[in-house]
Amino acid sequence: MTDKNNPPPPFLRGRVAMVTGGASGIGLAVALALAEAGARVVIGSRHASRRSGLSERFPNREAILVLDVDLGTTDQVESFYRASVETFGAIDILVNAAGIFPEHPLSGHPDTLWDEVLEVNLNGVYRTCKRCLPEMIRRQWGRIINIASTAASVGAVTYPAYCASKAGVVALTRCMALEGAAHGVTCNAISPGWVETDAARRAIAQTARTEGRDPVACLNEIKQTNPQQRMIQPAEIANLALFLCQEGSKGITMQDLTVAAGSLW
Repeated sequence: MTDKNNPPPPFLRGRVAMVTGGASGIGLAVALALAEAGARVVIGSRHASRRSGLSERFPNREAILVLDVDLGTTDQVESFYRASVETFGAIDILVNAAGIFPEHPLSGHPDTLWDEVLEVNLNGVYRTCKRCLPEMIRRQWGRIINIASTAASVGAVTYPAYCASKAGVVALTRCMALEGAAHGVTCNAISPGWVETDAARRAIAQTARTEGRDPVACLNEIKQTNPQQRMIQPAEIANLALFLCQEGSKGITMQDLTVAAGSLW
C-alpha cells in the first residue's frame, strides 16, 4: 500500500527531457507532465522566450530552460542541443511536438510552403533525433516520443504537406526504434486526432473562412462527428507520453499510438 504521508519520489527525478514545440499546446502539456514527474525540462520553440509567464507554470522554475529554436536549420538545432546539455546534462527523453499545418491543396501548392512544412515537421524531428539518439545508445537508456497525427494514414485534400510530413515521422520513428532497441532506447509515435489547442482552432477557423462557413459551426461539427463527440485534450497526449517514459514501458517501442476518441483525422 502507498503511504500517503510519504509518497514515492517522482519517477523521472534525475532525468533530463527536451521538448520541441513545448511553449504551447501539446508540447506544453507534455513538458508540464514531465516536470511534475521530476524531470528537468528544456523547452524549445520559435519565439518561446517571448511567452511571458511560461516558466511560472512549472513546479520548479530552476529545473526549466526555455530556448528559442528554429528546427528548420541544423545550426540552430545544434546550438539548442549544446545549450541544453551544458545546462542540465545529457538528454534522457526527447519529445518532438513542434509542428505547423498550413492549408493548401496540392494543385498550385507553393514550393516554399511545402519545403517549410517538411523542414519543421519532418526534418526537424530528424535533426533532434540524430543529435540525441547516439548519446542515449551510449548511455543505454532513452525515450524518444514523436508527435505524429492520424492524418499520416488518412489524408486530407487541403493538407498534403502536413499529411506527408507526419507519415514520414511515423516511418522515421520505426527506423530509430530498431536502431535503439538493443540499447535500452525506445522510440514511439503518438498520433492524435483533432486536439483542442489554439493552433487547431486557428486552422479550423481558416478552413471555415475558405469555405465561407461559420468557424464555430465547423468546430462543433468536428466534435459531433467524433464517436465521443469531443476533441482530444492536450493533457491526454501528455498522459500517454508520461506512461511511455516509465521503466515498466520499456517493451513498448516502434509503435504508432493513436489518441483520437475513436475517430480518424
